Amino acid sequence: MSHATYNKMWVDAQEALNILLQREREDKSPKPEQDHVTTFKTLATSYIKYLQIFRNLETAYDQIVHPQKRLVIRQVLEGVMGRILELKNDMVTLENSEYHYFDDILQDLKLPPEHVEIPIPRYFIKEKLKVLQEREKFLAQILFNAGLQTQVSKPVKSMAFEEAIKTIQVAERARQGRLRATFMKQIYLEEKRERQAKLQDKMGPTPHDAATCIQKIWRGYIQSKKTEKIGEEEMIFLGMCPPPHFQTTSASLLHAREVNALRDEVQERHEEEYQKALVYIKDRLKEMEGLDIKESLQDQIRQCFIECRHIVGKFSDYPTEEAGGSTATFSQKTPEQVAVELAAKEEAALQKKPPKGKKEKEEKGKEKKKGEKKEKAEKKEEEEGWKMAPSNFLSVMEEGSSQYKVVWKNRDEGWNFPQERDPELIKEEKREEVEEEIRVQVDELMRQELKNLKLVVDKEKSDEQKKGKKSEKKKGKTGKKKKSRIDKDLTPNRTIDSLYKELAEQGLLIKAKTVNLSDYIGEYSYLGTTLRQVNIEPMPSLSDVRQLIALYGILPLGSQAVHEKAPLVKAMLLAGPTGVGKKMLVHAICTETGANLFNLSASNIAGKYPGKNGLQMMLHMVFKVAKQLQPSVVWIGDAEKTFYKKVPKAEKEMDPKRLKKILPKFLNILKAEDRVLLVGTTGRPFDADLRPFCKVYQKIILIPRPDYASRFVLWKHIILQNGGILTKSLNISCLAKLSDGFTQGHILQAVQTVLSERRILQMTKKPLKAVEFMNSLARQDPVYKEEEETFKAWYAKTPLGKARIKALAEVEEAEKGKGKGKAKGKRKEGNKEKKKK
Repeated sequence: MSHATYNKMWVDAQEALNILLQREREDKSPKPEQDHVTTFKTLATSYIKYLQIFRNLETAYDQIVHPQKRLVIRQVLEGVMGRILELKNDMVTLENSEYHYFDDILQDLKLPPEHVEIPIPRYFIKEKLKVLQEREKFLAQILFNAGLQTQVSKPVKSMAFEEAIKTIQVAERARQGRLRATFMKQIYLEEKRERQAKLQDKMGPTPHDAATCIQKIWRGYIQSKKTEKIGEEEMIFLGMCPPPHFQTTSASLLHAREVNALRDEVQERHEEEYQKALVYIKDRLKEMEGLDIKESLQDQIRQCFIECRHIVGKFSDYPTEEAGGSTATFSQKTPEQVAVELAAKEEAALQKKPPKGKKEKEEKGKEKKKGEKKEKAEKKEEEEGWKMAPSNFLSVMEEGSSQYKVVWKNRDEGWNFPQERDPELIKEEKREEVEEEIRVQVDELMRQELKNLKLVVDKEKSDEQKKGKKSEKKKGKTGKKKKSRIDKDLTPNRTIDSLYKELAEQGLLIKAKTVNLSDYIGEYSYLGTTLRQVNIEPMPSLSDVRQLIALYGILPLGSQAVHEKAPLVKAMLLAGPTGVGKKMLVHAICTETGANLFNLSASNIAGKYPGKNGLQMMLHMVFKVAKQLQPSVVWIGDAEKTFYKKVPKAEKEMDPKRLKKILPKFLNILKAEDRVLLVGTTGRPFDADLRPFCKVYQKIILIPRPDYASRFVLWKHIILQNGGILTKSLNISCLAKLSDGFTQGHILQAVQTVLSERRILQMTKKPLKAVEFMNSLARQDPVYKEEEETFKAWYAKTPLGKARIKALAEVEEAEKGKGKGKAKGKRKEGNKEKKKK
């Protein structure tokens, strides 16, 4: 597609965003909502619309090659990402559930379920691809030197000369034997044909009967093929079957990939030229306009000195560097305003400080009472209804939108067909920077000039001369807060590379598998809203799980600006039966964001860095490297072992509860600017002590076994991925139905067992059938209903689960109250009618 297409996509997204921002401005101080259903619909509608804008902006940012446009789009894109996370957080607090269902809203907006999917911005990886490749090579080399990773290429075994000749002779004799057998078979078949021909001549049918027989068979065969072809065309027309060559990549798709690669090259080239132009144009402006700017600033400030003295009667004090220098006063305010400020300062200095005593206590008491009243008022508002939290990203989006309106909306770019940098915009931007730099120099000169004027004209001493020794006396001892051992740097003399190497050699820093989030296959749940309307809590689908991983894991880790202002998620727990893809999701987070992966599982740290000091050193090194080389993911497999209720005898030597006390302390150190995420995976969360478990993992994602729709898609995807061919003889619907209770891991194992190399070669003559996979599935244990109910019961005990149950109970009570009220009303009406009769 052309530049105009992506520019139009940007314009459309910006217009849609302006409409949403207008609504947000109008609802800046909304009243608490009473009806939760209406509130959720409002939030969900905004959430879906922001997602559409996010998708368009991400595509535009990825494809537009103009470097200055991309800066504006990037700012708005990060603002939209942050707003999506805020809306998600609001929906969670409103519904007390991590999972939400938008069936009715999607139907109203006439959108398919694909529009609810969270797109992963491609710039997360693209902009730091070289750094990631170098780091991957460095890690691979460390692991290879430590003997933790073997080379892929197998070494060639040496063979003796006589043994080699013997092997060649055996192979040659076998080849000759196969040729001789084939030759003898051909001779036998020829002799057999001759014998049958002689017999047919004696007792065969007439030529007319033979021709009729051949015609019948041929016509029947042709007609069956025609009927089959018509049926296939009808199924393709109805959309029940994919068209032929559906899986093969078309020429247009290949061409589009080539164009995308060329666009990436053009983007890099334009960005390099833009960075060079920034430096060059700034230097040129300093040379050409620097002296004029300096002289005009000096004249402006001198004139301001004179006008101020004329009004006030003496020269005013020059603003300090912290206050902004001449920018804060002389350039933005008139002399009259400066005079008013000076008079106010003098009055404030003349006033005496109020004496300490009863008055202060009374004022403090009044303040406390006011604070208590405010808190009570806020509590009352919360009880009355729900109110949306203030946003940290509206100002970011508004700034980007205003920049778009002022600079780009009506800009004529007819001259800039290749979409290169705009030098005029660079000049405007750099002229302000040059002026600020020159202003700092001018401030130093004019500050000295003002001192001289005061000495000569007003005969005043400078503030420094007046203070003299007093300033020295005021200098007191500044007490420093003692840092705790956790806050201290235990490795001040070591480089990050050496720490990185040690962690890799110890097996604490591991290489993440290359897995994309899109590889986690799962279908959207279409019954969620319907079930919730009947007060039945539906099991989430794999599509919902994928969205949560993108929202809580990938988007905040991928963008620094989003992570700093969005609702902070330090730790996340993935809980579910064995084989649902918990580890795969951890690796997907690392792949999509380019994050380092640290393994702090109980089995992995057993025997490493013994003792309390050793444990503290290990965690210090892990979190120090994780912060320096962010984004980073700290993974704890079998997370329940860290918080065991009772440690099994077999695991006592491993000491699985080593991290229980110290891990929360290190999590508290993490700040909003640290893109480090703790991810725990567990298959048996009910073995852990619930209270400390939930304190560490603030977000708990329950991953269920796949439903019918997800299993149907999974069977197709895994069979094709492992070299299988889908035909009519393979009933995928039957497989999806019979594999109820089995997880993705079970299905993958069944497919890999059946699709051996030999079976793949036979596939053209012997197509796959559903029966072949049944034997492999039957050997595995599914997830039984009892196990699923155990997970549900455990999740109901978590803080969010308890809040959800409480909210549902309140809704039921309210509905019962309404029902009783209606019944009483009907009874009263009936009694009145009886009396009238």
